[in-house]
Amino acid sequence: MPSTRTLPSLLILILGFSVPACGDSASSSPDSGGGGGADAGEADAGEADASSVPAPFDPSQPYAPDIDPADLSADITHPLFPFPVGATWTYASVTPDGNERTEISVEEATVDINGVAAREVRDTVYLDDELLEDTRDWFAQDAAGNVWYVGEDTAEYEGGVVVTTEGSWEWGVDDALPGVVMLAEPHVGDAYRQEFLMGEAEDYADIVSLDESVEVPAGSFTGCLKTRDRTIVEPDAVEFKYYCAGVGNVLTEEGDVRDELTAYTGL
Repeated sequence: MPSTRTLPSLLILILGFSVPACGDSASSSPDSGGGGGADAGEADAGEADASSVPAPFDPSQPYAPDIDPADLSADITHPLFPFPVGATWTYASVTPDGNERTEISVEEATVDINGVAAREVRDTVYLDDELLEDTRDWFAQDAAGNVWYVGEDTAEYEGGVVVTTEGSWEWGVDDALPGVVMLAEPHVGDAYRQEFLMGEAEDYADIVSLDESVEVPAGSFTGCLKTRDRTIVEPDAVEFKYYCAGVGNVLTEEGDVRDELTAYTGL
């Protein structure tokens, strides 16, 4: 999503990720941890030091993210999660319900969320060319380089009519709290909340690998980060996402379905 786009060189060195490069595919299955992640291996959530994670996922503790609103900016420049204004991404997948297409665009507008100017990113999903979902996500980045998810306005459609806005939330409204969608300094095993509104928006993730190779229609990439994404609202749902330097999310795997990046512009 989920924009300009290069952190200071020191941070890039700390992250230790390579820029996208063409090469042979080393795609992985969700069960294996796959690709180029053999050295890092898969890790269960909680293996890393939670004190280094500003939005730690620990169900045994009250959620109190380490965030200062005055420290946040609408300029999203993380190399693994770049959102420059005007950038676009298109994804495609074949699902049991039909052919799905997702279009993402970074808007010029910012939105005031709990006193923070957040970048708006539009995310539209089509099933066999019929609008399925239209979402406006809001992000901000702190000085350390963590990318925070501060809210979303989402609507699902059937036959051109909105049928639900469930899942919408906004930091500061009804006790909703922000989460992190990309850590400044990720480590295998880091577990973090991505959003928090009790019973509505409770996604979290852990980092599985830091060195994946991925091949999708938009290209071949190496040195990619792989996350395992879950939600308390739907405990059986599991997604694996791959983020590659200079591009962001290039692949999402859910069961046998691969949502692949087919094109991107403005990066």
